[in-house]
This record gives sequence, C-alpha cells and structure tokens, in this order.
Amino acid sequence: MIRALCIISGLAAMVLCACSSDPQKGYSFQSTYKGGRTVAVPVWGNKTYSQGLEVALTRAIVAEIQRKTPWLVVPPEQADTVLSGVLTESRLRPLSTARGTGLVQEVAVALTVDFDWRSNRTGQSLVSRRDFQAVQTFIPARGTGERIELGQAAAVQELAHDIVAELRSNW
Repeated sequence: MIRALCIISGLAAMVLCACSSDPQKGYSFQSTYKGGRTVAVPVWGNKTYSQGLEVALTRAIVAEIQRKTPWLVVPPEQADTVLSGVLTESRLRPLSTARGTGLVQEVAVALTVDFDWRSNRTGQSLVSRRDFQAVQTFIPARGTGERIELGQAAAVQELAHDIVAELRSNW
C-alpha cells in the first residue's frame, strides 16, 4: 500500500514538473486566452445573396467568445478591440448524385469571410484574414430531406469556432 502511494506520488511529481506555467512555452494547465479583455463584435457585412447569414454569424461569434474565452463582449466605444468582417461568398456544391436518377444526394455549403481584429487604442491590426472558409454538408435527398438552412447553420458554427480560435493565437 505504501509502495503504491510512493509510486503514484512520484509519477504525479514528474507530470507536474513537465508542465509549464506559460502555455506559450510548453504543456500547461493555463488557458492560452489572456483574461480581462473586451471585444466589440458589430454586425458583419454580407456581399452574398444569402440573406440573414451575417446576423447568424455575428451571433455565433459572440456566443463562441462568451463560451470559450474569458473576454467580455461590449459596445465598440468601451472595447479594447473590435472584430469586424464581411461574408464574401456563399456557395453550394453537389458532392454526390443518385445513380439511377442523377439527382443530387449530398450538397456542400461553403461560406467565405474576410475579417479584421483591431486594437481600439492603437488601431493596430491584431489578426487579418482573407478568404477564410468553412464547409459543411447537408442531404436534401428523399428520405432525409434536410433543408439548406441546416448546412448553412453548421457552416456558420464552424466559422465562428475557427475565427475565435484564430484570435487566441495573436493576443
């Protein structure tokens, strides 16, 4: 019993010694997001014919920031930084067709955005990405009959997740 406790405590000590207090310098239990920051996320622009996707994307980004980071989302005049962007492309691409009928079985929804994350104090660009894309699928074929909104919603969620992950690396 004592021997087992000694082995377990020795292993725990080795694991803790292998961790770094700074997540930028190795394995760490610390978050890679710096706390105490504020971000403004105005409604994004939309250069596509897909109405309402810009509002859904803005809401998804705000929710992702609130869920995954210690940052606060505030109005632009109170924010340390502003995350703004524009939806530049919304495409549908058939992925598979039925052998007998030639009808589309599976469709990819591709959403492309350009975004900038700037410091409100200095005007410096913290992150700037062009042609940032997310692709999700839906199945409109008989039997499942999924609607295009399902694919669009999945692509919006993926974009929001990936955009917030991009912010992590540069603040």
